[in-house]
Amino acid sequence: MDKKNSPNYDARPEGTEIDTLVLHYTGMETGEAALQRLCDSTSKVSAHYFIHENGDVINLVDEGNRAWHAGVAFWRGETDINARSIGIELVNPGHAFGYREFTEAQLTALGDLSLDILSRHSIPARNVVGHSDIAPTRKQDPGERFPWQRLASKKIGLWPRRLGSISSSADHAAALFSLYGYDVENFPLAIGAFQRHFRPTRVDGVADGETLGLLRGLIHLIN
Repeated sequence: MDKKNSPNYDARPEGTEIDTLVLHYTGMETGEAALQRLCDSTSKVSAHYFIHENGDVINLVDEGNRAWHAGVAFWRGETDINARSIGIELVNPGHAFGYREFTEAQLTALGDLSLDILSRHSIPARNVVGHSDIAPTRKQDPGERFPWQRLASKKIGLWPRRLGSISSSADHAAALFSLYGYDVENFPLAIGAFQRHFRPTRVDGVADGETLGLLRGLIHLIN
């Protein structure tokens, strides 16, 4: 693993435990441009790790420090996600510049890195999230092409067991999404973030029976 120091970090609040892992795509035209931005003091953004498409990993911020990757975010009642998380950026141009599949080399490197992180920090499986999960009104990454099920098969995050199609009132559905961890202030966008993560073949922001069945499956896993 290479190391390149980003100036964009500060101290974690004293006593704050690392309990969240956030995955991103870079969302820029090239990996070089993204890396330059993450190391530019005027950008005020960074991440702990950066994974090139060839699988090379760069450590930008020490895990003991707070990298500035999550922005305005929410997960399971917490809002200073940067303070309690580790952020990993994967090179991918994203939806704005020609979103494409992540490479095999990237995913192998990500799996190894994530398992290493999880071995050193008490991060619950439900707290392995995408940027869109914690900021659904602003972000789409790592997006519907990201293979969450593959990671879950390696015990990195969760993947739901299908409990069939169910129905629910809008209020009850919102309560279920909130119970799992989402900010439901903009409910359709929260649903869309969930679908990008757990039902990527249909991202429409509608809490239909299959979407709710998958959510029920996840809640079953955490209870």
